Amino acid sequence: MSEIVEKFANRLNRALTIRNMKPVELHEKTGISESLISKYLSNNAVARLDKLSIIANALNVNPVWLMGYDVPMEREYELKKDLKVYGDNFDSKQAFPLLGMVKAGYDYFATENIIGYVAVDKNVPDVENCYALQIVGDSMQPVLYEDDIIVVHKQDDVENGQIAIVLIDNEEATVKKVIKHDDYIELIAFNSYYPPKKLTKEDNFKIIGKVIEGRISKIFE
Repeated sequence: MSEIVEKFANRLNRALTIRNMKPVELHEKTGISESLISKYLSNNAVARLDKLSIIANALNVNPVWLMGYDVPMEREYELKKDLKVYGDNFDSKQAFPLLGMVKAGYDYFATENIIGYVAVDKNVPDVENCYALQIVGDSMQPVLYEDDIIVVHKQDDVENGQIAIVLIDNEEATVKKVIKHDDYIELIAFNSYYPPKKLTKEDNFKIIGKVIEGRISKIFE
């Protein structure tokens, strides 16, 4: 993808004008504080990807455009040559939607807004049931680092010892190695600083995917 051509603050101001929306209305639609929105608009802060996706939804604009990249403003756009993808022999059928971020920890929300596309350089079966995520945090180091891209296959179970995306309380998603026991599972971080997290049948959790590939790369260059 091309470089950022405009500041986030400028794009946000423009989007509000185009949608004929006041900052207070954006606050009401998104739940983001008026003070933080004011900082965004005055270029004193830039929205993290989770909040950026929420704002893009409220304004019905392409979140990548809102970030300042030279792409169409409207949400629907085709995969083009100027989108950053991975792999020398890129096949459009091997492009996975990149969905926000999943934190390598226990206190971050995964978003379901496409912010780009990622391609793999090998034949992955069942492409239509795969998607990509970006790592935030350090709990999966030294295997997965912050900003790494992971390709995930949608499924509701994994084998013992595999790395999975686990949704907790229907809103908190995390990427961890899953160790199964008779009446509970453990979520294991590769970084020894983070202790295992025990989940029993009483806990509201479900496995929503298996990590099938990791890439130590930035989304956009």
